[in-house]
Amino acid sequence: MGLLDFAADFGKKLFGDDDDEAEKIKEAIEASNPGVSDLDVSYADGEVKLAGNSASAESMEKAVLIAGNVKGVSAVNIDGMQAPAPSPDVQYYTVERGDSLSKIAKSFYGNAMDYPKLFEANREVIQDPDLIYPGQKIRIPEKTW
Repeated sequence: MGLLDFAADFGKKLFGDDDDEAEKIKEAIEASNPGVSDLDVSYADGEVKLAGNSASAESMEKAVLIAGNVKGVSAVNIDGMQAPAPSPDVQYYTVERGDSLSKIAKSFYGNAMDYPKLFEANREVIQDPDLIYPGQKIRIPEKTW
């Protein structure tokens, strides 16, 4: 998994001119408590490097999305993360103009009414299922139901 790309021009505005970007990203990850411990975050030239221990592949993926969906972040490197191997069936999707969670659910799962599964899988980066934006990257977990 190593390095994931993100759209640097989109995302949550997390820091200002005088902020320590790495510290702000670390605080955002820890506030959402995705199950990462001993977290270390560095930030330079749009790339975030995460190091630490993750209880599950899912918690690591969520930490990546929290860091990557910040305005100004173009890549997240997880070479320093210790975590169980991610499921090969988990996919990532970059939201496009005109998308909704229902439309994405229909595309991946065949049923628009499965959108709550996407919302639950991405609660750390989606606070309202009706408010997603182009450029936002989300997890598409495998269909297990």
